[in-house]
Amino acid sequence: MTPSTADQPQMLVEEFEELARNAPELVQLEFINGKVVVKPVPDGNHSEIIVWLQEVCMQHRPDLRLYAERELKIEEYRKGRAKPDGVLAPRRHFVGTGEWAEPGGVLMTVEVTSRDRDTNQRDRVDKPHGYAAAEIPVYLLVDRDTNSVTVYADPEKGEYRSVTSRAFGVAIDLPDPVGFTLETDELKEFAY
Repeated sequence: MTPSTADQPQMLVEEFEELARNAPELVQLEFINGKVVVKPVPDGNHSEIIVWLQEVCMQHRPDLRLYAERELKIEEYRKGRAKPDGVLAPRRHFVGTGEWAEPGGVLMTVEVTSRDRDTNQRDRVDKPHGYAAAEIPVYLLVDRDTNSVTVYADPEKGEYRSVTSRAFGVAIDLPDPVGFTLETDELKEFAY
């Protein structure tokens, strides 16, 4: 049986990388499940959430850094390309790496939902699958649509086996290898 054209990628990974490299600065592109996806430009609250998370991570884990919008190779056989809102890794982890880094050594990816129609598919379906396939131990979704945080953990065979959600204002554990409890009260300020 021949795969349908819907199952085939829109282009080769190398073609996507060239396209992304030449895209205007205001356009952020990702290559998820064989399709080119335009990632929305973050609004002010989105940016504040990432800065807040950077500060929290530094307080709890000074040995780590939360890198904003670091390009990663994801999905099975590294055929996907994602630009997570945040990537938690050891300090100086990306020194000497190329534009699209391998996910090995990354402890957690972070996405903050944007106010666009593709958020559900991209952040709640495609990204967890891609990050789990890349064996990234923890995926943190800050969901401004539902005023909640969701922690995906324990990747196995392209899926996270543990998924825990808490409303903004309720603490949530970020399991090892991240290993601290995230107090989420301040996220209430950025919900709108």
